[in-house]
Amino acid sequence: MSTPAPQPTAGPPPAASAAAAAAETTRTADAAEAVVVRGVERIFAGAKGATVTALTGIDLTVHAGEFVSLIGPSGCGKSTLLRLIADLDEPTEGDIRVFGKTARQARVDQAYGIAFQQAGLLPWRSVAANIELPLQLHGVGAADRKARVAELVELVGLADFARHYPDQLSGGMQQRVAIARSLAERPRLLLMDEPFGALDEMTRERMQTELLRIRAETGAAVVFVTHSIPEAVYLSDRVVVMSPRPGRITDEIDVRLGEAAERGEDLREDAAFFEGVTAVREALHGPEAAAAAGAARGVDVR
Repeated sequence: MSTPAPQPTAGPPPAASAAAAAAETTRTADAAEAVVVRGVERIFAGAKGATVTALTGIDLTVHAGEFVSLIGPSGCGKSTLLRLIADLDEPTEGDIRVFGKTARQARVDQAYGIAFQQAGLLPWRSVAANIELPLQLHGVGAADRKARVAELVELVGLADFARHYPDQLSGGMQQRVAIARSLAERPRLLLMDEPFGALDEMTRERMQTELLRIRAETGAAVVFVTHSIPEAVYLSDRVVVMSPRPGRITDEIDVRLGEAAERGEDLREDAAFFEGVTAVREALHGPEAAAAAGAARGVDVR
């Protein structure tokens, strides 16, 4: 009696195989990007069962090494979006990836650094000890911590102040310490929520130029929340404009006024800079408002 020939093993259905291939392609593409936000919505619970929709339909990609500013009216969800990327909050719907990882895994892996409007330094720790803190918390050896802190205080121009304490520093110097601390673990992404908002105008402009230098030296991507149109244009490769609540992305202005290392104070008087300011102002307020503000060149209309 002859033995029946073995039957070939059935492969996955063509549709399933195509879907798996597409998903793998998407994962590979996401891993190459600093941030990918897809279909994100954030709804907060209010009083007496009411809800508040802070964000809806957010789709955003930030490329590796790119500087992207988020700008829009107060309450539009800029900071909420940044907190979602940082895994300080969770979306109601949608998906967020940081270099291909979930936001939660990116936080665990310290894939990004973060800086807020207030420097948030520990007053009992010196400049060096504040910068060292994240390295210490993650078990980096003492010799390596010391070497990295030396690099960072040099990077932010505070080598002569390493032993000083926060109350001995100006506001701008404190923010430099906060930025150095956010760079301690060499992240490829910086998340910054109005880090210069509490500074006077002269210090703020110096810090903007300093941030461009630091970005040029580190190559990190930056997501930057601001209310200032000139600040967004001066710093950014791309300005993302958001609507009043519920926050949506209504426009994206490609600025690109040159490489970060090439931008200096004279850029603020360049025609291309004012064209960028006008384009962002028009996206925020409409062409009439942009035209009305045109005579006040250099004025920080927020």
